[in-house]
Amino acid sequence: MSDTVISTHAGALRGSVADGIGRFLGIPYAAPPFGARRFAAPAPVEPWEGVRDALEFGPTAPKVPYPKPLSDLLDDTTIPGDDCLNLNVWTPAGEPGGPGLPVMVWVHGGSLRNGSSSQPVYDGTAFARDGIVLVSVNYRLGVEGFGAFDDAPDNRGLLDVVAALEWVQREISAFGGDPANVTVFGQSAGANLIVGLLVSPPARGLYRRAVLQSGPPVLQPRKAARGTIAAIAKRLGVAPTAAAFAGAERSALLAAQAEVTRGGDPISGAKGFGILEDAASVPIAPLEGVRRGDAAGIDLLVGSTTQEHRLWFVPGKTNERITPFVFRIARFKFRVAASVARIYRGNRPGEPLGEVLGAIATDLLIRLPLEQIADDQPATSHVYEFAWETPLLGLGACHALELGFVFDTLDTDEARTLTGAEAPQGLADEMHRAWVSFARTGDPGWPAWDASRPVMVFKAGGSRVESAPRNDERTAWKKR
Repeated sequence: MSDTVISTHAGALRGSVADGIGRFLGIPYAAPPFGARRFAAPAPVEPWEGVRDALEFGPTAPKVPYPKPLSDLLDDTTIPGDDCLNLNVWTPAGEPGGPGLPVMVWVHGGSLRNGSSSQPVYDGTAFARDGIVLVSVNYRLGVEGFGAFDDAPDNRGLLDVVAALEWVQREISAFGGDPANVTVFGQSAGANLIVGLLVSPPARGLYRRAVLQSGPPVLQPRKAARGTIAAIAKRLGVAPTAAAFAGAERSALLAAQAEVTRGGDPISGAKGFGILEDAASVPIAPLEGVRRGDAAGIDLLVGSTTQEHRLWFVPGKTNERITPFVFRIARFKFRVAASVARIYRGNRPGEPLGEVLGAIATDLLIRLPLEQIADDQPATSHVYEFAWETPLLGLGACHALELGFVFDTLDTDEARTLTGAEAPQGLADEMHRAWVSFARTGDPGWPAWDASRPVMVFKAGGSRVESAPRNDERTAWKKR
């Protein structure tokens, strides 16, 4: 391993080079969001003198670990420190100063209150190996990033991502990247943030392509957001304002946040955090904005796993608790017509009602809204489904399973927690290659979305394009 130094507008950075890959870790793209900046929009980073080491991952945003049983399946690295608005760059060694390479900017998931760019499964080495400059981003989480206050800007975590994209436009050419060919991609909450970017005025012109992996393209109702803040404020014994929250000890704030958001999940629902409609940052619901042309000119790659729900339903034994009575209550809650439920049940003979309900929720919250985005922007959209099923714990093709395949990091312990030790490397080669191709050209290797609804279904030993898979379920919603 050797060192290399690159100059940026804020100062010089020392990175490392190993096996032909340059790594620059923990680079600040905005000032630390502490003190007077704690609930403010991101501020410019202060320049430094001399050469700053970029050899280790930087601090992660304040958070608490995943609760059981998710903590057994999802790693969540925590690195203390104030300078949590940082990013990492992997680049082919020797590229700086040469022709610009495609750039991919990764936005991690974690329900907007967990996760970080330093997770081993997100290592960017394979992308750099294949000629991509890979950038991964940390942003503020939980109440500090997404709490709804009258005395603070909305969507602060999303504004952090915008600031990181501005850094990319300003600095990435020094790392060998082409600022005119930037693909932003993310999974789960990361994809939800990118959906917000599609209609965000401050983000316009900062990227060319977007990949949405298993992210619900929705906003959080402001009433629900305020309810979360009110519940946290009650536990802290303070007013529901940013000024009052800024005076609270961070450990107490995180503990109150954990109490309020405990229970439930993205499928069944609970108090939590989300993107808000806001005149400055996200002035319109994403589906409506895409429909009116706000994302025109952006190449899109969207998709989901076949059984998203199993990440929550199986470890938490939700499947076992869905009785016919509970199924009916859930059906009324989601406003699912009896005729729709019959089709889903008929397509899953012998499956427990929890599996039927999970399939309905997956489609209603993730798959069908993402396909709606493709419907509204067909010429430049491609759709995929990840269908390989892990042999572990009955998780099937669950939420987050595709990450080790996209990043080609199946050899990490974090990926193996979900995939097991015998995950098919050939499928990782195939999926990773598609993401690289999309970043280079906007074409991942299968037909763009059209009236035939082509979906690339990724599965071991037989990935193929299918026209309108499970179309009877999709059309059933239209006939309600």
